[in-house]
Amino acid sequence: MTSKSEVSATARSGHPTATPAHHARAGMPASAWVFPLLAAALFAATSIFHLDFAPTLFGFGFAAVLLVVLFGTVFAAVYHAEALAHRLGEPYGTLLLTLAVTLIEVSLITTMMLGDKVVPTLARDTVFAVVMIVCNGLVGLCILIGGLRFKEQEFHISGVSLYLSVLIVLSTIILILPNYTFADPGPFYSAAQLAFVSLTTVVLYVLFLYTQTFRHRDYFVDEHVAAAPAAAGAAAGSLALSLVLLAVALLGVVLLAEKFSHVVETATEWMGAPVAFAGLVVAGLILLPESLAAIGATRRNDLQKGINLSLGSSLATIGLTIPAVSTVALVLDKRLVLGLESQEAVLLVLTFFVSMLTFGTGRTNILFGLVHLVVFAVFVFLVFIP
Repeated sequence: MTSKSEVSATARSGHPTATPAHHARAGMPASAWVFPLLAAALFAATSIFHLDFAPTLFGFGFAAVLLVVLFGTVFAAVYHAEALAHRLGEPYGTLLLTLAVTLIEVSLITTMMLGDKVVPTLARDTVFAVVMIVCNGLVGLCILIGGLRFKEQEFHISGVSLYLSVLIVLSTIILILPNYTFADPGPFYSAAQLAFVSLTTVVLYVLFLYTQTFRHRDYFVDEHVAAAPAAAGAAAGSLALSLVLLAVALLGVVLLAEKFSHVVETATEWMGAPVAFAGLVVAGLILLPESLAAIGATRRNDLQKGINLSLGSSLATIGLTIPAVSTVALVLDKRLVLGLESQEAVLLVLTFFVSMLTFGTGRTNILFGLVHLVVFAVFVFLVFIP
């Protein structure tokens, strides 16, 4: 027998929606635990036997297996994140996925900073790519899908305004202001400036989390989602297993993305594409779990959750990644390039200006989505032809 909540979800989305109780009855699909384990096994095998991509028959076979396991692990991560989100409720479920992906992203950047090939612009380029992918590509796609499916969608202006205000301040301080300081000429902060900015960033991000989860939680939860019953049908054991498998899946995504970057780098050289293309692809792979979850929420007419995931991932990347990487740079006495080039700074300012217009009314339609996608297309085009 179908419950009222399941009928309501079906009516909103146009097709049956898997509720937490439904997941509990149906059981966890095999792919939700097989792919995370395959990802761990594949990474272990490539590390032990020093397997890597080469333009040979074996190399192309290795790349194909890597791609299948990688994307399977991404979908597994989304499944477990959604299960936990239903249990925890919003915005805690969304926050869990955002923080998990960001913390693993920090570990990846730090590992690459300590590698043989020193790339002082890595942190800056990664953060900028994440902001552009999320605030233009993902936001634009979510709004476009929602507009095509539901014509118009609504969200809380108060919550989005908090996201944008913190995101604009942190992005300006970290990615633009370094070009205009005098203590250390160039796109750098001095050691004292870097320490102060990192501390300020962490404090502001923690205050935002307090506002989001306690002080004004209602700003970040859609009414029909808040009124929906929590995951009463989910067993504690299955939730604990989902938490463990989510951690394994997210770790597998990042580690395999690093392996897949070698494939991308080889393909980049073969195509004659710029080096920044490899970083763009890897950043996109890292953002896949949150992106798929955001798109899925939008298709269920929950644009608020899609916005929480989209803007939240950008904010967490700046609020956690830069302070962590800055700490490593200060300890190891490495110079950290933070200031954007003028072309990139213009795109960043344009992105925030368009975002303020898009989220200024509390309603979205397909034109807003298309505008963001055009800005994203310009960003990608300029990666190839600066």
